Amino acid sequence: MLSVRKGAKAVEFYAAALGADTLFRLDGEDGGVVAQLSANGAVFWVADESPEHQNFSPETLGGGSIRLVMVVDDPDAAFDRAVSAGARVVSPMIDQPYGWRVGRIVDPFGHHWEIGKPLR
Repeated sequence: MLSVRKGAKAVEFYAAALGADTLFRLDGEDGGVVAQLSANGAVFWVADESPEHQNFSPETLGGGSIRLVMVVDDPDAAFDRAVSAGARVVSPMIDQPYGWRVGRIVDPFGHHWEIGKPLR
C-alpha cells in the first residue's frame, strides 16, 4: 500500500500515468481515500497517510524507503506517459549493461518507480 497525501489526486494520477483501473475505492467523510488499483496486471493499494497508524507518505518523511519496479512490454511509452501525467524524471530510459531497458521516475507523491523490461 502506497501512503500518499491527497489520495483522490493519487488515484487520478495513477490512472493517467500508469493506466491504472480502480478495483475498489472507499472515500471517507474526512476526504481520505483507500483504493485498490490495477496497472498492467499489477494490483496495488493507495491510501491517504494516517500518522495515527504510523503510515506516512514520502512527503512527510522527506523521501521514501521503497522503489517500485514496473515491467511492461513498451517501457518507453509507459515512461513517457508517466512523465506527461506529471512524474519527474530521475533517470532517463536507457539500455543498461546488465540487460535491461529501464528508466526511473518519481511520482508527485514521492514514490519512485523504475519502468522497464529485460532486453532479449
